[in-house]
Amino acid sequence: MTADVWLPIPPEEIEGLPEGPAYRFWDGAEEYPADPADCAFYVVPYMKPPGLGQRPLPEMSSVEVVQTLSAGTDHVEPGLKHLRPGVRLCNARGVHEASTSELTLALILASLRGIPDHVRAQDRGEWLGGFRPALADKTVLIVGYGSIGAAIEDRLVPFEVARVARVARSARTTARGPVHPLTELPALLPESDVVVLTTPLTDATRGLAGADFLARMKDGALLVNVARGAVVDTKALLAELESGRITAALDVTDPEPLPREHPLWRAPGVLISPHVGGPTSAFLPRAKRLLADQLSRFVNREPLRNVILTTGATSA
Repeated sequence: MTADVWLPIPPEEIEGLPEGPAYRFWDGAEEYPADPADCAFYVVPYMKPPGLGQRPLPEMSSVEVVQTLSAGTDHVEPGLKHLRPGVRLCNARGVHEASTSELTLALILASLRGIPDHVRAQDRGEWLGGFRPALADKTVLIVGYGSIGAAIEDRLVPFEVARVARVARSARTTARGPVHPLTELPALLPESDVVVLTTPLTDATRGLAGADFLARMKDGALLVNVARGAVVDTKALLAELESGRITAALDVTDPEPLPREHPLWRAPGVLISPHVGGPTSAFLPRAKRLLADQLSRFVNREPLRNVILTTGATSA
């Protein structure tokens, strides 16, 4: 194995990398570390503009694997059209569950307990009391029940929620209970106090939380989006927020970054964090372990983990 591997983390900082490949460090710099045509395994730079990660793909004529360090792959998929058939796209399942589920709970609790109001009151030197809803006894609906959705449920259990309902593309059974198909979503929304979006962004989920979805949410419900901004119809959400009927906590928005003058910043009942679900101290150790494992599998021609799709094929 003498092919190049492009890494956005310096290879000397990753324990357990297999011998054989020529490791090249590239984190999105203007100049490439080597000829892209020689790259066999490309790890896309993390938390960079989508176009940057796609930039070398048209020249990667020998690439066999494109590995993201994010759970979602929508930011790189448009560039796959430049690649030959048979290239495997892998995501970072197992890397972001801890960080994203932590933030999800933080957003839920901060929204329900009025933490943003308390922070503003602190800035004014005002003692702001009042009665706020608790997470205990609430029904939580997780839309997009994959590994991150399961990690969120794990962290919900100690908070004494009344029920967790789970929705994914298709029905299945888990150790915690049934996962409902998307077709049952309309019936589940009116029963839920907190609706958490963790679904990947696909053609089927773009605009999923549109006017009809939001109208079915119960009065006073909280919408939490830690998926992708475009899963929610921003215009429809603004209308519901401005009416005061529901509230929202958003780690992702559409557009993103959210322009300074966008009305979503000033909408009532919304808490916005700037897409920080993944980048925490938990990221690097898990990302490094994933890369060492994936590259060992690649060098030894063993099955890779987390294959999302294969170019030129109808399914991975």
